[in-house]
This record gives sequence, C-alpha cells and structure tokens, in this order.
Amino acid sequence: MAIDKKFVDQFIKVTSKAAYASSFFVGKKDKIAADKAAVDSMRSELNKIDMTGKVVIGEGTLDEAPMLYTGEVLGNKNGPIFDIAVDPVEGTNFVANNLPGGIAVLAIGEKGNLFNAPETYMNKIATGKIDEGLIDLDYPLEKNIKNLSEFKNKDISSLSVCVLDRPRHKQIINKLRELNVNVKLITDGDVLGALYVSDPKYNVDMFLGIGGGPEGVLAASALDTYECNFQGRFIFDNDKDILEAKSMGITDIDKKYDLSELVKGDSIFCATGITSNDVFNGIKLDKNNYISETLVTHKDSNLKKIIRNVTPING
Repeated sequence: MAIDKKFVDQFIKVTSKAAYASSFFVGKKDKIAADKAAVDSMRSELNKIDMTGKVVIGEGTLDEAPMLYTGEVLGNKNGPIFDIAVDPVEGTNFVANNLPGGIAVLAIGEKGNLFNAPETYMNKIATGKIDEGLIDLDYPLEKNIKNLSEFKNKDISSLSVCVLDRPRHKQIINKLRELNVNVKLITDGDVLGALYVSDPKYNVDMFLGIGGGPEGVLAASALDTYECNFQGRFIFDNDKDILEAKSMGITDIDKKYDLSELVKGDSIFCATGITSNDVFNGIKLDKNNYISETLVTHKDSNLKKIIRNVTPING
C-alpha cells in the first residue's frame, strides 16, 4: 500500500524546520548545540503528524539519546504506521564551521520496509541507473570503472567518482588516480555524497567507499526513486558489533545488500540544506521569513524535485 502523497508536504516541513533551528548555530563552533536544535525541532514536528511512526534509524539507543532514539514511537497515533529514519544534522562539523554540506535528513517507509541498520560502517557503491550486473561491490575497482565507462560511452578520464576523504580510502583514491579518473573528495556527509549520482548535472558517475551504515539506508531511500544502483555490506569490527547485529535479526554478517533489500515498497525522502551545497541552498533569511530548499522524493508518485519554501519566522 502506497504512502499518501498528502504526507509529502508534512515531512518537508519537518526537515525544513529542523534545518532552520540548526541554522542558528552555523559558524558557532558548537556542533552539539546545532544537532540538539535540529533533534528537538524534528521530534516536535513529527509528533504533530497523523501517524504512528517508529524510529528504526535514529540518534542511537534510549541510553545514548533521550530523543529520536531507535525504537521511539512518534506521531499522534491517529494515522498509518510508518518506519522513520532520521539524521537531524548530517555534517555537524559543516554547520559548526559554516562550511558547505550541512543537511537535515528524514526518510519514511511503510511498516517494516526500512532496514533497521546497526550503528556500524558500511562499504558502499552507488551509480545512476545502469544495466543489471554491470557494477558490483565485489568486482575489482578497475572492472567497475571499465564497465561504467563503456555503459556511459565516456572515456575513463571523463568519469568522476566521489569518495570520502579518509585514510582508509587511500588505496582506492590512488587507484582511481592511476586510472586517470576524476576524484571528488568530500570530508563528511555520505548521504549527500551518494545523492550526487542521482542526476547528471552533479557530474558524479559513482560514489564508493566505507561510510555509515544507517546513512546507507537513508541514501538508498532517495536513490530508489531515481532508479539508481546501490549496494552495501556492513562492516563489523568486533564481536560486540556482531552480537548486536544478530540481535537485530542479521544472520549473515557478510551479506551484500541491494537497494531493494534496504528500502522496500513506497517511501518518502526529504533533505533540507542547513548550509549550502552542490544540490541545494542552505537556510536564508529574508525580512520576516526564512527560505529553505528541500530535495524530496516520493516513490509511488515518482516525485523527485527540489522544493523552495518561504516560511514566516513566527509561523
């Protein structure tokens, strides 16, 4: 059963208000306050919606986070049952230091349809829409690049790959440069990084590397509407992580997940800019209003666009 399109505007309001609340801390060097402002706002707005929404990806466990914790039930309990995945501020460092890329993120799925990802790393690969079997997380990097080049009819030297700038990716980055691929390095924000493959205008052909597991599910919910290719495999560093994963129902710890296994059925994804980035602008003030830009997708209605809202500050 599809999610009623009437919820789209309500969830845009959730991330827009969270972004606005966090924007007061842009450049203030306080990433904790920036995150808390977004969390408080997001939780308040979600509780006004006619739904019973269970947080499957949140700010941590109840012991770790008093609000938007995994398992918390939100909404006024008068509507449909949803899964909720949130990242109230992706890129807290960006917000604290007034750098591009701070966003407020939310994904909504039908009950049981958003993967309850453990708080661990995920090895990921994402591209735009391609033929099945051309790109695979388990292929050598050279093969993926060659296949993508041939599919897109582009020289390898014209391909652009986005990677998180981390020491763990040194080998990948060096190999890409050895292949003469254009490398776009990002310092944080692998939800936003994955979104770059959704549209040719962002000039990113592939996103790959190790990032957050929960962020992988959030990114997948947006890329699903664009019919993008996404695969991920969770990385467990110790026995504690493995035991936690098994307690969440993950029996095969080496499993490679396709997009359709992370996000099933219908979904809504919203990401609002706090600070400006390559996809959309951050929060701007205009007299008595604030202006927000939100990338929203709704799979059932094939909605995928950036919505610009002008909202009264006291509204």
